[in-house]
Amino acid sequence: MARLAALTNAVRTLDESVSRAQEAERLGYESVWVTQMPDARDAAVLLAAYAAATQWVRLGTGVLPIYTRHPTAMAQMAATLDELSAGRFILGIGVSHKVTVEAMWGLKLEHPADAMREYLSIVRASLADGSASADGKFFSARWSYSGPRRSTLPIMISALSPRMLELAGELADGVVLWMCGPSYIREVVVPHVRAGREKAGKSMEGFEIVASVQTSLTTNLDGARSVLRQVVERYSNLPFYRKVMDASGYAEELAAGNVSDALIDDLSALGDEAQIKESLGRFRDAGVTLPCVLPIGSHDGAAGYVQTLEAAREA
Repeated sequence: MARLAALTNAVRTLDESVSRAQEAERLGYESVWVTQMPDARDAAVLLAAYAAATQWVRLGTGVLPIYTRHPTAMAQMAATLDELSAGRFILGIGVSHKVTVEAMWGLKLEHPADAMREYLSIVRASLADGSASADGKFFSARWSYSGPRRSTLPIMISALSPRMLELAGELADGVVLWMCGPSYIREVVVPHVRAGREKAGKSMEGFEIVASVQTSLTTNLDGARSVLRQVVERYSNLPFYRKVMDASGYAEELAAGNVSDALIDDLSALGDEAQIKESLGRFRDAGVTLPCVLPIGSHDGAAGYVQTLEAAREA
């Protein structure tokens, strides 16, 4: 089986969420990831439940917003969850969006790449050295951590823009992508990550490019596209993702208020097992090192969560 991850966001019940993580492990997926949604369960606590119910599968946050936790609190959480899971944790962090940070939380999202550089540097130092001393424009810290910590705990960031991608290449261990099609990954993500790696004197070896791919094993392509069209429409109204979609060749149709089948198909893996295999292959060929499968149902003809994971596993 090729390397695969599964996105196992919290669903209606906690038991079902945990069961999905267990199924991903049973099927040989190397990691399970959880995204922190503004209105959903706490992702870190959810991963603690996954850790208790699984044996070896790695556990990642894809991603946690930095403005809800001071970097020292993020380091404490990461070290504790890594200890709890016996060294299986992957920390993924991101800046979120202006509408969430400012309208929902009453904070300021300014100069996101500069803010992430400060934040990531504090978290990295805290985990690697057990202490951090930094006086930044956005984040400051003068502290030490006395608990167990893994100095090599992987830290990844959500990156879309050239500046954030280069920052990821320079300072992080990987990027976590959402709503990025193969052309954008090949033409924008990989070159800018490589530039950041070169700036730091590093090669691309060992750098993880994780891309979430909405996947549906289905006999009803139109039904699957109808479900995903609503998702794509919602994210196309967020500036960070809109820039990605515009740069991927969909600016004209989005400006006209349309979301085409071509755009939906570009971002997803829909159909039978062969079609899913072909779609995930496009992401790998573009430079993705770890496709992260997000099973999508909610339409007639859609297979269940486990069946979709099984189909993607053969890709």
